[in-house]
Amino acid sequence: MPTKKKPQVTATGKPPAAAAQARRRELLDTAAEVFAEQGYNATTVRKIADHAGMLAGSLYYHFDSKESMLEEILRSFLDELWSGYDAVLEAEPAPRETLEALVTESFREIDRHRAAVAIYQKENRQLVAQERFAFLADSQRKFEKAWLSTLERGVAAGVFRSDLDVRLTYRFVRDTVWVAASWYRPGGQHTPEEIARQYLSMVLDGIAVRT
Repeated sequence: MPTKKKPQVTATGKPPAAAAQARRRELLDTAAEVFAEQGYNATTVRKIADHAGMLAGSLYYHFDSKESMLEEILRSFLDELWSGYDAVLEAEPAPRETLEALVTESFREIDRHRAAVAIYQKENRQLVAQERFAFLADSQRKFEKAWLSTLERGVAAGVFRSDLDVRLTYRFVRDTVWVAASWYRPGGQHTPEEIARQYLSMVLDGIAVRT
């Protein structure tokens, strides 16, 4: 009987496809940090390659442009964000629990994709004008609907104050949560869950009905 060929492995001990995927992930992580630090317009393929310790030509082996890199960075972040958000929303918890879960999931995503969140915060307005990044506007509309409906349900249920301006509250929560990407660093003193608990204790004292 013919013997089965063993899959080839690289020096890392991974099959070629897995090694290539891991390298691609590393390059995207590097690109995300450069985009976040220097800005999208100021970042060139050469700068990304320099930070990755390779020639610019070698980077084109993995990606055809910096636009492709940025698109993959943002799509990966948003896909994971919505995977977590959708799980919360589909479970249909009570309004307060929904708000708590969405905030906690947001801080977890900042922990996982800090650079991508920073890019999104800085570049969103410029990028949504480009057809390639139209998905950002779609995600923003979906995001707004999820948060506003949660706040509106809370007001209707008597969980949040009846005089609450839900749109103003949404903007406050949105901005104060995601701005954390500018100072948060993974592996710091507090976990994402701990930060979320502290944040929620401050916010909910202001919008929860006092008994």
